Amino acid sequence: MADPPALNYHRGMGLPAVAIVGRPNVGKSSLLNMLARMHVSIVDPRPGVTRDRVAVVIEHEDRYFEAVDTGGIGIVDRDHLERHVEEQIHFALHAAAVVVFVVDTRDGITPLDASVADTLRRLDKPLLLVANKADTDGVAAGAAEFSRLGLGEPLAVSAKHYRGRTELLERVVALLPPASEAPPAEPVMQLAIVGKRNAGKSTLVNALAGEPRVIVSEIPGTTRDAVDVRFEKDGKTFIAIDTAGVRKKGKMVDVDYYSYTRATRSIRRADVVMLLIDATVPVSDVDQKLARYVADQHKPVVLTVNKWDLAAGRAETAAYDDYLTKILPEVDYAPIVFTTAREGRNVDAAVDAALMLFRQANARVSTGQLNAALEQVLALRGPSPKRGTKAVKIYYATQVSVAPPTIVFFCNDAERVGADYRRFMENRLRELLPYEEVPIRMLFRTRASARQGARS
Repeated sequence: MADPPALNYHRGMGLPAVAIVGRPNVGKSSLLNMLARMHVSIVDPRPGVTRDRVAVVIEHEDRYFEAVDTGGIGIVDRDHLERHVEEQIHFALHAAAVVVFVVDTRDGITPLDASVADTLRRLDKPLLLVANKADTDGVAAGAAEFSRLGLGEPLAVSAKHYRGRTELLERVVALLPPASEAPPAEPVMQLAIVGKRNAGKSTLVNALAGEPRVIVSEIPGTTRDAVDVRFEKDGKTFIAIDTAGVRKKGKMVDVDYYSYTRATRSIRRADVVMLLIDATVPVSDVDQKLARYVADQHKPVVLTVNKWDLAAGRAETAAYDDYLTKILPEVDYAPIVFTTAREGRNVDAAVDAALMLFRQANARVSTGQLNAALEQVLALRGPSPKRGTKAVKIYYATQVSVAPPTIVFFCNDAERVGADYRRFMENRLRELLPYEEVPIRMLFRTRASARQGARS
């Protein structure tokens, strides 16, 4: 395996990397999940599910490192992405301070294991041999066979049963360079990049990272895991979450369900969502469903129109703005940015827009400012009662939380405040308060005194 080209890293991690490598289906992803104590990588019995480098920060006894899961060495990929997967493994090995070589205790030494061992031996890097799937004492005893690979005594573990986790961490930490790293900087913002398949999400993430951090291919569905990538901008640390491309539920098969679940989970844990729209094709049902899901989760969103260079001449930005507003009405308040991710064009502007939304979503207003805005809204239009019913009165409001900005309105009968009026009020408050381009969560409560009066 040849050395990867030198790269201008822009990730700002500053932590030693521990690359987890081995042939397909030996349990590398399960091992990463065991170290992290959470499901980071997709685990599937079929070989070749992991393609990209999936990384997570691990802490053990005040030492921090970045554990990096990789695709299987020698993989035969159904989409013929072997070269791309091997390239990602090269990058991981090149950047690694420590290499963890995983083998399968139940299979014994295979010819591919021996070939990988020869390659790793030439790296001249600290290396730890881990014999996985040692689920019982009897199986664990067979791990000694791997000493014949000439890489030292193997450590028998069972990632599935969390067996050997502490000893593995202790051995990894012992091989790390002398302690100099500080705890990783807390990210200012987590940015989930979502969209339908082949919209350019991975290209955008690579532009942010300043390196080929994830595989880019014209083949739809290349990304499967949700990959967290740290990057720096203007001295601030951010996390970009590259998600798998979403396809229609009726067309989902096998690993698509894992990928879709991780994409929606990424939306929920993100501070801001960047919904990538492919400018070369009409907005699809998948785009619309994603927009609705983002709106339902009350997440700030930047509508990022990608591949704009290929659409230039066919549409003007103003016309496309109107088109998106009509076809994605749930997020008609969201800013729109036009990018060409493969050239890095306007990518910084998209991140700046996301940061602006993050600040809006975390803004607080005083009770006085909020109720002054409420008075203006009520002066324009109050809640319309149904025929023959008592008028709905909204007495006052208070903000109870941020991200999303959450406002509680106290009134005489909360159940009779209709959906139309709620939408009207949200739009007017967005104009009057510092929440111009983010969703507002509004809660209506019947005031206790009004409820008691109704009963009497």
